[in-house]
Amino acid sequence: MQISTPEAEPLISNTTVVFGLLMTILGLVFYSSSLSNKYVKGFYNIIPPLLLCYFLPGLLNSFGVIDGENSPLTSIGSRYFLPACLILFIVNLDLKEMWALRKRAGLMFITGTVGILLGGPLAVYLTSLVAPEVVGGAGPDEVWRGLGALAGSWIGGSANQVALKEILKPSPNLFSSIIAVDVFVAYIWMAFLLYGASKADKFNAFFKADASDVEHLKEKMDAKAKANSRIPETKDLMLMIAIAFGGTGLATFLAEPLAAFMKTNYPHLETFSLTSDFFWIVFFATIIGIAMSFTPAKKLEFAGASKVGTVLLYALITTIGMQMNILAILDNPGLFIVGILWMAFHALLLFIVGKLFKVPFFYFAVGSMANVGGVASASVTSAAFHPSLISVGVILSVFSYAIGTYAGWLTAILMQMVSPI
Repeated sequence: MQISTPEAEPLISNTTVVFGLLMTILGLVFYSSSLSNKYVKGFYNIIPPLLLCYFLPGLLNSFGVIDGENSPLTSIGSRYFLPACLILFIVNLDLKEMWALRKRAGLMFITGTVGILLGGPLAVYLTSLVAPEVVGGAGPDEVWRGLGALAGSWIGGSANQVALKEILKPSPNLFSSIIAVDVFVAYIWMAFLLYGASKADKFNAFFKADASDVEHLKEKMDAKAKANSRIPETKDLMLMIAIAFGGTGLATFLAEPLAAFMKTNYPHLETFSLTSDFFWIVFFATIIGIAMSFTPAKKLEFAGASKVGTVLLYALITTIGMQMNILAILDNPGLFIVGILWMAFHALLLFIVGKLFKVPFFYFAVGSMANVGGVASASVTSAAFHPSLISVGVILSVFSYAIGTYAGWLTAILMQMVSPI
């Protein structure tokens, strides 16, 4: 079978048909991943649904079934779905609860963030000493651009990753390789943390940690969830859509003239992406989400605001996946070494701080995955300790979404500084 080229005519070119195909892929992935068949469950234990949502549309693009790079759906995903899902995730931000968790969960969360922020530049620098071609490149293929998008994923989640992809503009081939590194490294680390959850007592003994406050937290979070959760009404869903897309419209309205002003008067700031209208769209969407978290809108989370945000996020992921060339993963396998070094520094820093401050392994694990995996992975990791602790993972992950784009952008700038010329 021939790999498609930019000149090749795709088998399916109608945008409506392509969108329907992408949504069908989402439905099939989520339906099959919920089946109880042991072979299916075994498959999804190895290949997570998120990976398929990226790679199945990528296969369609790579083999000429669709033309993802030139489809209007990619712009719709980044300009509509991304800011909207960010707002819905962040509207649940509870700064009071975050402050209450500051001593242990907050400490490990910030440690994890610092580990990603510094670990990326360190990994790039160390690799450049041995194999500079792995972290070099020119223009859209400058590796730091792709690694900057990866930093967004590892400080926040997929929405932040896509935001930084739009801001830093790595080539589709480079971004395809980065997705592979993200999945391979992050899920191996997550597997270790899930294993650690089953051995939490031994890890707590290693850290010499008193886990009594974790038990107290279980009871507190369980009571809060039972008291507030409710079945969403049509009114709730309409309000979620209004806040998400109304906020997206407002963010775009504010961002475009500001980006134009920056481009005209301060063109040198292009180096820091400050002339990009998309940078400012994400900035204002985040601010709107934080502002809404101080209003009664935050109660929409009890009716499932983050679930609606997740639907939009996965729709966005398919529009990103349709731009991928799967075979590009083979172009630079050395990037896997960069990712492993990066995650190793993140893990080492967490182990040092956990040992020094005698932190229970639960805070270690959820603090890490709130950064590296976002809401979904942090929730799964929290649930491995106890279902009532899922809220802790969500709270930390929402904060991670709020800072992820900016912390990831800073990481990208630092990686650019240490990249070989």
